[in-house]
Parts: sequence; structure tokens; C-alpha cells
Amino acid sequence: MADTTEPSCIDKLKSYVRTRKGTILLAEIILSFIIIICYAASYFGGYSTVAICEMVFAIVFMVVYMLELDKQFRVISWPWSDFIRATIGAALYLITSLISVIQGTGDGARIAGGVLGMLAGVLFGYDAYLTFMTIKSNRQHTAAPTDEA
Repeated sequence: MADTTEPSCIDKLKSYVRTRKGTILLAEIILSFIIIICYAASYFGGYSTVAICEMVFAIVFMVVYMLELDKQFRVISWPWSDFIRATIGAALYLITSLISVIQGTGDGARIAGGVLGMLAGVLFGYDAYLTFMTIKSNRQHTAAPTDEA
């Protein structure tokens, strides 16, 4: 008899992390977690809100893509949602990181969170760029009808 067991969640996670998108999402999650720790150790912990939100959104998209729920729930345009998430994440990380680095004199944890936040902003921007290129390449262009007879 053939073995028809479905792969476990850990197996799916391992195989998804080996893809480019999986590696980027995992890096976003880990970097956001480190930024949360840095901002939590600083005097002003309010900057950790962006890192918490972006980490949760990255986890949600990683689970959706890993379990291939994007193929089951076609109501949502997952590539466009991912593009918007990554674009907003890049913008918010860059803004809050610049504020943290500029105003963080004497608070080393805040400056470290700001520097890592700039790195995260670049990573989220790269993710947005790759997602947009995927959307652009998946578009089907049909030839416009001409009135030539």
C-alpha cells in the first residue's frame, strides 16, 4: 500500500523557509522580534508598536503562504495584500527608525532599535519590490483588438 500521509506542519515550514519568499518572511519576523527587544529595553518603549504589528502581519502571511491558504481563499488578492503590507512596513520602519536615531541621544537601546529598524525598512522594501515584480510578471496581457480589415 502506498503511504498517503500528509506532511506535518514542521515539514511544510522547513520546505517553505527554503524558498526566497519564506526566507524573507522569516528574516522579517526575526528582525522585528529583535527590534521589539531593543525598544522594550529603551526608555521609550512606544516605538515597539510598529515592530509588533509588522511581526504579526509577517507571521500571518507566512502561515497563509506556508499552508497554501492563498490558493483556497481566492476572495483576497494575496499578492497585492502582501505588497501593501511590505510597502507600509518599509515606510513605517524608516520613519520611526529615523526618529529614534535622531532623538535617541543617551539611550543606546533606542539607537540600536533605530539602526535595526532602518535595516528592516530596507528588507521590507526589498520584499515589496520582489512582490511587485511577481505581480507584474503574472499579469496576462492580451492584445487589443484592432479595426484593420
